[in-house]
Amino acid sequence: MMVALVLIFVGLFILGAPIAVALGATSLFNTQVFETISLSSFTKVATNGFNSYLLVACPLFTFAGDIMAKGGISRRLINVAKLGFGNITGGLGIVTIIACMIFAAISGTGSATVSAIGLIMIPEMVKAHYDRSYGTCMVAIGGAIGTMIPPSVCMVVYATTAGVSLTSMFTAGIPAGILFGFALIVYCYISSKRKGYVPDAKVKRSFKETLHIWIDAIPAILVPVVILGSIYSGICTPTESAALGCLIGVIVSVFIYKEVNLKILPYLAMHAMTISAPVMFIISMSAGFGSILSIEQVPAKVASMILSITENKIVLLLIINVIYLIMGTFMETNAAIILTVPILLPIVTAVGVSPVHFGIVTIINLAIGFVTPPLGANLFMASAIGGVPLNKLAKDIWPWIGMAVAALLLITYIPELVLFLPRIMGYTV
Repeated sequence: MMVALVLIFVGLFILGAPIAVALGATSLFNTQVFETISLSSFTKVATNGFNSYLLVACPLFTFAGDIMAKGGISRRLINVAKLGFGNITGGLGIVTIIACMIFAAISGTGSATVSAIGLIMIPEMVKAHYDRSYGTCMVAIGGAIGTMIPPSVCMVVYATTAGVSLTSMFTAGIPAGILFGFALIVYCYISSKRKGYVPDAKVKRSFKETLHIWIDAIPAILVPVVILGSIYSGICTPTESAALGCLIGVIVSVFIYKEVNLKILPYLAMHAMTISAPVMFIISMSAGFGSILSIEQVPAKVASMILSITENKIVLLLIINVIYLIMGTFMETNAAIILTVPILLPIVTAVGVSPVHFGIVTIINLAIGFVTPPLGANLFMASAIGGVPLNKLAKDIWPWIGMAVAALLLITYIPELVLFLPRIMGYTV
């Protein structure tokens, strides 16, 4: 029976059916032919799948990220980053990566980060004689940090799927994103020195200009501070913080910076729902499909099979990393999390891996998949924004991927690099 279900699902996926449709059609086939679960039971389980308070944060964080990307916040954050790093070797590149890290703490998604930072920084780097493909690759992989540093929509989906604390995930994501960004900065500095990307010595700012930049950026800087601070202080739940982020985004973008018109807010709200609805649909169908797998004890059988091959934690994590790196190149991140975590999580916890640590490793793997040829989603977006052919980016992105994988392996095999912060703050890991 399971062979038939797998063949149907894979066949639909290859034919181009959306993940949710493939899952739903496969599940409905089971209810009618094999009757592992009744249609009414499947419907009930599927409906309960997205009946989660945490998932309300997905459209809210998406809306907040959209409005802040259009509200001039990214430009002001970049101006601040230039003050500290603009006058060193590879300074504009380092500013780009730092801007991606800061904007990630606002947008919650990789695509928004690529768009908001790339539209500003790629032309600036080209003007400073950086190779266009080099700068575009940098923005593409820098955008991947958007899924790691909280608030992250992927973390919301993982926490819901794995049943772990979202606050713990957010807290562990901070050092993970910083370490990932630092690895990119190291490569940027070394490669810029080799390529001769030196700063323009003529660019100097007076005290008055510097002060104006800082004052102008205060509202932008306060946005991630308020959003994350409200969570870690216990004032708001992550979902409430997402709603707070929407309110702050509107206030800053519409009334302070005045770069967003009130008339486009309904459009942005509709866009957020349009992006979030497929995620909810996937979660719903995967819940129903998961109930069929559970009745047939598929996760337990897969876990037993893998553990019979090896119970070595190092080997298991290496295998899972390879699986996720490949999967991330062709499958949407949230769909990959929903499909694989119920199967793989019991395996890694059986060998002593923390669910929070595994969540961070999973998200970083899939984030790297965003920029891995041939189908990395961020590469397509960066190609369009930077005006660089996709095949050119596919060749030039590999050194960046190498540094990203090095950061991934450090986090995979030294879990305290990301777990120390939630432990210090008293969260469950």
